Amino acid sequence: MTASPDYLVVLFGITAGATGAKLGSDEKELILLLWKVVDLANKKVGQLHEALVRPDHLELTEDCKEETKIDPDSLSSAPQLDQALRQFNQSVSNELNIGVGTSFCLCTDGQLHIRQILHPEASKKNVLLPECFYSFFDLRKEFKKCCPGSPDIDKLDVAAMTECLNFEKNSSDSRYGASQVEDMGNIILAMVSEPYNHRFSDPERVNYKFESGTCSKMELIDDNTVVRARGLPWQSSDQDIARFFKGLNIAKGGAALCLNAQGRRNGEALVRFVSEEHRDLALQRHKHHMGTRYIEVYKATGEDFLKIAGGTSNEVAQFLSKENQVIVRMRGLPFTATAEEVVAFFGQHCPITGGKEGILFVTYPDGRPTGDAFVLFACEEYAQNALRKHKDLLGKRYIELFRSTAAEVQQVLNRFSSAPLIPLPTPPIIPVLPQQFVPPTNVRDCIRLRGLPYAATIEDILDFLGEFSTDIRTHGVHMVLNHQGRPSGDAFIQMKSADRAFMAAQKCHKKTMKDRYVEVFQCSAEEMNFVLMGGTLNRNGLSPPPCKLPCLSPPSYTFPAPAAVIPTEAAIYQPSVLLNPRALPPSTAYYPAGTQLFMNYTAYYPSMQPRMDLFTQMTRPGLYPKNGFVFKGPSS
Repeated sequence: MTASPDYLVVLFGITAGATGAKLGSDEKELILLLWKVVDLANKKVGQLHEALVRPDHLELTEDCKEETKIDPDSLSSAPQLDQALRQFNQSVSNELNIGVGTSFCLCTDGQLHIRQILHPEASKKNVLLPECFYSFFDLRKEFKKCCPGSPDIDKLDVAAMTECLNFEKNSSDSRYGASQVEDMGNIILAMVSEPYNHRFSDPERVNYKFESGTCSKMELIDDNTVVRARGLPWQSSDQDIARFFKGLNIAKGGAALCLNAQGRRNGEALVRFVSEEHRDLALQRHKHHMGTRYIEVYKATGEDFLKIAGGTSNEVAQFLSKENQVIVRMRGLPFTATAEEVVAFFGQHCPITGGKEGILFVTYPDGRPTGDAFVLFACEEYAQNALRKHKDLLGKRYIELFRSTAAEVQQVLNRFSSAPLIPLPTPPIIPVLPQQFVPPTNVRDCIRLRGLPYAATIEDILDFLGEFSTDIRTHGVHMVLNHQGRPSGDAFIQMKSADRAFMAAQKCHKKTMKDRYVEVFQCSAEEMNFVLMGGTLNRNGLSPPPCKLPCLSPPSYTFPAPAAVIPTEAAIYQPSVLLNPRALPPSTAYYPAGTQLFMNYTAYYPSMQPRMDLFTQMTRPGLYPKNGFVFKGPSS
């Protein structure tokens, strides 16, 4: 919009929680919407309108009750958000008698009412906002343009603006919200009159949708525009991230999902916004919810983003050159799979864009296939049809399908197609022992905790298990950390019997620990080792790892030299990451393939030092415990 609109509609929202600068940061729902029309041409102000909005949860904070004087009982009969928005739309249309050529735009006190209240809540409740909510004037910014000598924008609230204009406080309605709307109308009239003659011509924009795209490693990215989101559900896509940050403008291709060395999503993402202002608003969504999970939001850097999303591959650039394509990732392909077989796998109901040209196979530096591929679909309907083939068979292998992103394509290609920066020496032989630290048995006397808060301690786990904490074996708590030494959110517990493990899994499944629900599964020591190798364990049973060790390891050899003591599953690690080896009699061994550097960095940390004969403390990465071993996965 270049020309000034005919009307401004002053809009003000009140939630069931915080007001002022913290508005929307507590994720509370909208309970009152107020608006007033300002005729810019005739310099007139219309009547005040308001609509109560019934929230899903009727609890109001004490500050809200005191500030707004709203009776919670009155909200129980109020319309829901979608009905209140229709009431607003109808009221504005009737008052303006909108016809051909009539234009209006919303005007708010700052960014929060539109970006932090209406858009996030409408997105969560699947309410379609009218088009007028995608552009608005920020009265604070407009006032700063009009009066450059006024206070900084973050301090420039309605009261400060009225003070700058030397208005007398004679509002006819002293209620919170109503008073602000009346003052905003008067401020606008003063701005468009002499001596200011201000024109409202460049409104704020809210992106309709997230646009995918590529990012060059040479691109300069402002550190003040990037955040790290942590705690994402593993199946979340870039569209889910955009939905979580709805109302804030993410840069094109600015949502990059982080992958572990297996190529699996690790629950983190780097998100790049169009400006520092939007980044700061994103930080206010720390511990807001995506479904039932709360998401942690922290500052990050441009370098962090480029490590994940940056790339210079011409092959990837050409593959992603088609605009507005939906990307689906295939995992677990037979190594002999061809483009024709992939096209036939999806069939006529979900045709791949460009046929074979819309398929990108992922390979190692020597050209061998990894079993991964990316495919393009022209529309959401085709992509959804394709995703319904998840775990269908291609040949004799079941294929995993996930919605993907341009950043994930680049990240996977960077990881698998690039040779290591430091050439690896010829790897010596790593022996595989017949025994493991936790001997594999089929007795299901263990439990797995999944979804632990990252700050969870041993004491938190004991409190979580309650009465079952007395059934934990000595040295029976095993934490799983990633290669950076951070908790992965998983732990394995050895119980004294299969019956107690079963009861613990039944009673504790989906109990909460620090506002996060934790999943609890019964398992055996063999299944524990299976999961640490990349398999999946849930209440429906086991799913095999996408890459099995027999397929990765060359033929074995026997030789008499002493060897290091390591668990069987550690055969996939490079020898440089093993700490303090001990001698052992001759054993069968494997030469680790060079490709295994990228296969797994989830490290298994058995806890060693007993406390109350119930559990053991978690060993920090890089420290060698007296009674066991610490393994650290290769850096990615």
